[in-house]
This record gives sequence, structure tokens and C-alpha cells, in this order.
Amino acid sequence: MPPHPRLLVADHVAGSLRVLNLPDGTESSALPGRHLAEHAGFLVLPGARAAFIDDRAGELVVLDPYGPDAGRPLTEATVPVAVPAEHLAADPTGRYLAVTTGLGRNDQPWCDLLTAIDLHAPGRPDAVRLRTRPGEPGVTVLGTDDPLVVLRHREPGQLAAYRHTALMAAAPSCPPAVPDLTLPLADDDGHGDAHDPRTGRLFAAAGSGVHRARHHAGRLIPEPPLPWGGPGRGYYLRLDPVRRLLWSAVRGGPPHPGRWPDWDNHAWWHHLDTGRTGRVPLGPGLVFRLAVAARHIAYTRVHPDGDELILLTPGSGPDPRITARIPLPPMAGAPRPGGTPWDGVQRRALAASPASSLIAVTRGGHGEIELLDADHPHHRTTLTVPTPLNEGGHLALLCPDDPGWGDPVGR
Repeated sequence: MPPHPRLLVADHVAGSLRVLNLPDGTESSALPGRHLAEHAGFLVLPGARAAFIDDRAGELVVLDPYGPDAGRPLTEATVPVAVPAEHLAADPTGRYLAVTTGLGRNDQPWCDLLTAIDLHAPGRPDAVRLRTRPGEPGVTVLGTDDPLVVLRHREPGQLAAYRHTALMAAAPSCPPAVPDLTLPLADDDGHGDAHDPRTGRLFAAAGSGVHRARHHAGRLIPEPPLPWGGPGRGYYLRLDPVRRLLWSAVRGGPPHPGRWPDWDNHAWWHHLDTGRTGRVPLGPGLVFRLAVAARHIAYTRVHPDGDELILLTPGSGPDPRITARIPLPPMAGAPRPGGTPWDGVQRRALAASPASSLIAVTRGGHGEIELLDADHPHHRTTLTVPTPLNEGGHLALLCPDDPGWGDPVGR
């Protein structure tokens, strides 16, 4: 009998990480004292492994959730990195990684450090820190033999590419890194990155659309952007490596954060092979991150009238469509109209795997996780953990031979 799926549950505020067996929720192993960098999230690696940044310790942590079953440690490796971590990405093999830094709990950009990592360096994993440009850059790592580390900058918008081998050869003491090549972006408001390893394309979400560039022979070749197909813009991109779809949540409506209940939301999709693009209305409120399951795409929608989990079926007919809306129990510290939906409030984390029909969503502040089978969405279980999961915590769902590593950007 193959091993069951595993759910990684990080409480980045309390400082803990637990590995739960699914579907019963029993604890398989735990890692106390770890503060996951929530914005960088989890990065799925080949071999049903996962990486994250401990923002307090300043370390990349590589987890082997099935390791303890075979006598291996849960923590496979740790590598020092610069923090506060903003984004995390790997090359398609999972060997070469890059970590950018952002604001952390500060109001203005202040840190310009980039960390390049080689998990299979001779002797032990190795990392080098270099200076680039302060901001909140996204990152992708393109290619395998001599990969390009590509930073997506804002203000001014730009793609800046560095050869990973050159970064790893840099001197100590955080020297400045000079890009091998740059591409200007028409927008200064980039937010959201994805990478398709099969074609070598990178994608960057911005106000005017999804910017694209293709990695070829050590160069970045710009391609026409993809439109959002209507009002609003996406702030998040995610690759479905099995069905070859790129996803986002497009947000429109009043720009003031206090008007978030009136925001208009659509699921945006683009088929990487056929070029078909479309959007599906999700309803008003706060919609942000999404998760990719075996036969469904999952979004959460937060609204004063009630929160819900929304399931879309990508393969039903020519275009994706909504197949279920499942009410979620309310959060005591949920965002309120007139206030920001991000600061000082509870949120929801969401996780799924392309190898499983299970979907998990947190109830921030209550230490609870709703677990359901997307193939039978109205039959669900509530799992509990000892910490409250303030700010929603963060989740990753893994399976043996998980194809999720085909999306090599941390989520």
C-alpha cells in the first residue's frame, strides 16, 4: 500500500511546523522552533521533498516528509540565506535555488540581498549572498546546466538575469552582483511570477497583463504579454504542470483597501500549449492564492457575508467552470469592512497536490484545518493543531512521486 499524502502545517507566528498524515490528521513528525517565511512559502522539490525559509534563523530548510518512515531525518539539509525572505525558486532539477529579500515587517524596501544556493555542491550544500537592488523582487531559475537566476523588479520594472554559476563563484562579504542581461518591463507594479520548465518561459504579473520572456541559448527573448481579458489585474500566478495551465486571481473594483468586500474577482487561466485564455467570475471579497489538485483548482473567498472554498474543474468542456462552492466556518478575527484585509487580521492558507483529490484550508486563529476530498466536496473533516495558526499559517500538501515540483516557484 503506497504511503498516504502528507500535510505540512506551518505556524509562522508561533514558530512550529508539523507533518500530518492524511486523511486522519495524525502527526507524523514535527519541527519546533521554526518560523516559516510566509510570503516565500513552501517550494516542492523532486522526491516528495519541500523547502522553506526560516525567517528567524536565516536558513533554507529542506524537508523529507517521508524520510522518518525509512530511518532518514525529517530535515535533510539547512543552508544559511539572507532574510527577510521574499521569494524562493529552484531550477527544474531542484538543485539550484535562489532566495530574494523584501520588506519583512518594515514599511519601505531596505534589503538588497540575493542568495544563490547549490544543494549538491561538493561536500555539503553551499550558498552565496550578493547585493542587487532593494525592493520586493520575484525570482525564477531558468534552465539546468548553467541556469539563469532572473529577478523581476519594480520601480522601474525590469527583468535582471544572472548566471547561477557566476553567483556561486562570488567572493564573500556580499559583493554587488552585475546582471548578465536585463529586459525592461512596461509596468512598475509587478507582483506574481511563474516558470514553465518545458518551454523555458517565465511569466510576471503586472497591471497591463502577464509579461513573458523565453530562455534560449543563455538569452531572454521577450514575447507579447497576455491580457487579463477585462477589468482588474492578477497579483499571483501559479502553474498547473499536469494540465499545462497558468492560473491567477484577477482583482477589480475600488482601489481602497477598506473597500475590499466590494472587490470583484475572477479566476484567470491560460493554456500554455494552445494559447487559449479566459476568466471565470468568483464573486466579491478577498481572493488571492489558489491550489492545484488532481482534478480541480481551488480558491478561497473571504467576505463579510460568509467565506467559501470554490472548486473549478479545468477539464470539463472546452473551458474551466465552477463545480462547487463550499461554505467555510467563520474566523473570529476575520477582516472587517473599512479596514485592511491583510494587517492584524486572520487569513486562510490553502493547499493541494496534483497527485491527490484532497484539499486543505486553514481557519486562522482557531488552530483548525478543513480537509475535504474535491471529488466528494461535501464530505469533510476538521483537523486541529495545538497552535492557533494566527495570520492563517501556511500549508503544503505532498504525495509520493508528487508532480508538484513541475512548478518550481515557492508558494
